[in-house]
Amino acid sequence: MQAITIAIIIILIIIGLLHIYWAIGGTVGLDKALPTKNGTLLIKPSKILTLIIGILLIIFATIAYLLQYSNINSSYLINSGWILSFIFTIRAIGEFNAVGFFKKIKNTTFAKYDTKYFSPISMSLGIVFAILSYR
Repeated sequence: MQAITIAIIIILIIIGLLHIYWAIGGTVGLDKALPTKNGTLLIKPSKILTLIIGILLIIFATIAYLLQYSNINSSYLINSGWILSFIFTIRAIGEFNAVGFFKKIKNTTFAKYDTKYFSPISMSLGIVFAILSYR
């Protein structure tokens, strides 16, 4: 389980840093990261929101680290892990339109990346956080 936790921590840090990169003006990969319909963005997150998401993802990596490697048996930490498990699992399932395993829009660049990478990673995160939080 330690190797899986390390992989999840690395993934969360990379995704967090990618969001921070986008927040400060970077554009590489951005065309694959936002859902579209008929060429129109379905969401337009602000730079501040993107920065907050990036910071939160790095905090989530810290929570994974603490759940795996610390002796802290805090109910706040354990409950945080369960909440993150729920959030990532819901993200993987999606909102039944443009995001998640059960999306209707399937032929966009985002949809293809979501099916191949984003939703499976989200489900993996949900499962790992559940395992780390189970005590």
